[in-house]
Amino acid sequence: MVERRANGLPLEQVLGWAEFCGLRLVVAPGVFVPRRRTEFLVRQAEALAHESPAGNAPTVVVDLCCGTGALGVALAEALDHVELYASDIDATAVRCARRNVAGRGVVYQGDLYEPLPTRLRGRVDLLVANTPYVPTDEIELLPTEARVHEPRVALDGGTDGLDVMRRVTAEAALWLAPGGHLLVETSERQAPRALEIIAGCGLRPRLASSDELGATIVIGTRPDS
Repeated sequence: MVERRANGLPLEQVLGWAEFCGLRLVVAPGVFVPRRRTEFLVRQAEALAHESPAGNAPTVVVDLCCGTGALGVALAEALDHVELYASDIDATAVRCARRNVAGRGVVYQGDLYEPLPTRLRGRVDLLVANTPYVPTDEIELLPTEARVHEPRVALDGGTDGLDVMRRVTAEAALWLAPGGHLLVETSERQAPRALEIIAGCGLRPRLASSDELGATIVIGTRPDS
């Protein structure tokens, strides 16, 4: 294990697990490791869910680009009654997420919304997405742990880092329930453009950040009517 770590393998992949929001999640080799800063997105989503209680109905949560399934699992644990769906395009990530999500929801393999059941359209209360947001030209500047041992598809966000975020946002209004929320992690530098993208897709944009965790997220809310 020491030799594997010395060769640059992320500690979480060496151990086979990561702590996230107080949970111990399986992390398989070749899967994106959930970051501590992403806990801020979970807390923001949890707060929004409590602001708009669903009564006896479950809170419908969709976790796109789910990786280990960390966001969806953390929300399923934090909220009382959750109907959880997750998807990822990478087969290794899907196998890992299914171990973490087991008993809490369903994980699909496919490109963003493509594998999700169409009956979810217009029903999603919380749409969370830790999309890749590193600009392509900056991938080579990442630490070895990420650049070599995590899948490029989980890191590369295209020319400006926002390509996948654009695709998620473009269809979000079709899937969100009235008053539902989209939450996407981004960087402080990219946030102004990300907010413009959200507004351009018919959602009410808002920015939230945490200096303590070095986290920046953009939130888009579907109008009630």
